[in-house]
Amino acid sequence: MPWKECDRMDERLRFVARLLDGEKMAPLCRSFGISRKTGYKIFERYKETGLQGLTDRSRRPYRQANQLPFQVEQLIVSLKKEQPSWGAPKIRERLKRRYPDVHTPAVSTVHAVLDRHDLVNRRRKRRYRAEGTALSKPRQPNDLWCADYKGEFMLADRRYCYPLTITDFESRYLFACEALSSTKEDFAFGVFERVFKEFGVPLAIRTDNGVPFASPNALYVLSRAEAWNQAGGRQALARELHVLRPRLLRRRDVPPRADRKPLRRTRTTRWPRVAAPHQKWGAGGRLG
Repeated sequence: MPWKECDRMDERLRFVARLLDGEKMAPLCRSFGISRKTGYKIFERYKETGLQGLTDRSRRPYRQANQLPFQVEQLIVSLKKEQPSWGAPKIRERLKRRYPDVHTPAVSTVHAVLDRHDLVNRRRKRRYRAEGTALSKPRQPNDLWCADYKGEFMLADRRYCYPLTITDFESRYLFACEALSSTKEDFAFGVFERVFKEFGVPLAIRTDNGVPFASPNALYVLSRAEAWNQAGGRQALARELHVLRPRLLRRRDVPPRADRKPLRRTRTTRWPRVAAPHQKWGAGGRLG
């Protein structure tokens, strides 16, 4: 058996029809499941406007108690046209100082008025797109080495193996391929020191951002391996081998942060005199 669908308009029409046939209001309202107040309201609307009174009416209020006066709205629009670069906070401050007797609207209300008159410039958010960085191209062997862990795999005794490889970028010569039991820096230090003593020290070493070459939680994203390479370990090898100190770099072949030139700061800064109120100074300033 299909469900019986009913419409509000049809139910009200049936209700009025049964009232006109002579049925009493109280039992009829009880049978329709409505209160007597609602029943009398429906019947009064029918007597006033006919069938049109049985339709749903808008619940919008006749007046807005907190509606902004038309004159204040025109003042906001005129101030915006005088100062196109001003926003809602500065326009509100100008209204507050120029017309102290008038109730000052909130910042959100001023912004809503500007938006209603199409005086707000909406900026589209730029979608971040990751772009690759240009890598250096070495000219001769031993200028740039590449180091990486070639994945992991489980041995027959249920232990994992992490093969560390160190190769020359130009000649593709394989300096080392060591099977390590962990990716900790202590195991990688020994392999790098042995390769440095045997083949010398390159100008730079390129690695990825994995452990132990980089750490997202360390200072300037430097891992312990990078700090060791840029400090004690590199200096000790340089003194022993009398060669150029290496720089352990991640994907980007850029100089360390310490090698960059610091920004020069002027001794004094002179601010221009403007007529707009400044929020940092408590909306002070010359307003004219």
